[in-house]
Amino acid sequence: MDQMKIVIQKYGGTSVESTDKIISVSKRIRQYIENQYSVVVVVSAMGNSTNTLVKLAYEISNNPSKREMDMLLSTGEQISISLLALALHEIGIDAISYTGSQVKVITDDNFSNAKIQSISTDKILNSLKQNKVVIVAGFQGIDMQDNITTLGRGGSDTSAVALAAVLGARECEIYTDVDGIYTADPRITKNTKKLKEISYEEMLELSRLGAKVLHSRAVEFAKKYNIILHVRSSFSYDEGTLVMNRKEIMEKFVIRGVTSKVDEAKVTIRDIPDKPGIASKLFNKLGKNKIYVNMIVQSTGHDGIASISFTILKKDLQDTLKYCEELKTEFKASNIDYKNDIAIVSAIGVGMLSSYGVAGRMFNVLSKNNINIEMISTSEIGISCVIESHHAELATTLIHNEFID
Repeated sequence: MDQMKIVIQKYGGTSVESTDKIISVSKRIRQYIENQYSVVVVVSAMGNSTNTLVKLAYEISNNPSKREMDMLLSTGEQISISLLALALHEIGIDAISYTGSQVKVITDDNFSNAKIQSISTDKILNSLKQNKVVIVAGFQGIDMQDNITTLGRGGSDTSAVALAAVLGARECEIYTDVDGIYTADPRITKNTKKLKEISYEEMLELSRLGAKVLHSRAVEFAKKYNIILHVRSSFSYDEGTLVMNRKEIMEKFVIRGVTSKVDEAKVTIRDIPDKPGIASKLFNKLGKNKIYVNMIVQSTGHDGIASISFTILKKDLQDTLKYCEELKTEFKASNIDYKNDIAIVSAIGVGMLSSYGVAGRMFNVLSKNNINIEMISTSEIGISCVIESHHAELATTLIHNEFID
């Protein structure tokens, strides 16, 4: 089979939230079949059905088992794939739907946030050779004990890119309710621009720092296997945004995008000895308990006493405070405090590698508008600042206007 003729498509929840939209998706797929493509489709659950299932679980239990939650949530995609197969049958297209377990998407056993370890291509390739459209449930797999697992937020994107990798596809089309990737969230910031292309590195930073168009794990997969992601709208046939290798991009803008996120909290451990091993013990403990730490800042006074501030997801705040309290006596810390009304605003662009004064301009525009910066983090392609959450939208707009014409 000519692998260059295989196309991988992923349709998000808003693209299949009703039977009318599922029928519309089937007609789009038919165009690819008519152009002699072999099509593999990954589908999310319909609309907000996953949220509905979560709500049902919490009506029964305040602390539902993660294994049983994965069993429950995986049913959403099963509905979508079967309905899409039926829609294709109705317009004369042979199609077959498969769950993650049926195509052997093997993951680890980290329920609710599993990572893909391997995918068998036998069943998919056999179906494609029979001229069938193959529809695979996104977001799910099975572990080595045949337990159903789910991949966490954005898991269907990850499923699609992983399939593109094992099937040798050069491109993976991601269909959603927006027509591409913008320089900022158009719902928050005016005069945003749709990007024609963006590098993997820039997209990873944007995803990690608040952009919700693509999940970072999907972009990591694409970068590793050099798969071009084409982010498109399922409601139009316009070209979208290509996520691709940095070397293939012609134009190099200083700032490619501006994001803000308000789902993190800041924790500070005060008055600890400035000596080796403190930070190691703290962040090893958080890591072992699967708590993601984003920004870290350590300040040291002249008397050898330090403070460490870091940000974590708000959902992990109570667990984080508990682990910090367990270490408080050992660290001889005077206090542990936190703020959950923070925002992280970020400016991202590979053009920073060859530009000067970007940080100064960003800090200056915030200062002129009386927005205080509590923490700063930099990388070769990004600058992030922690500010008070009520300034998030204003700060995003100000930074966008400063750098993007």
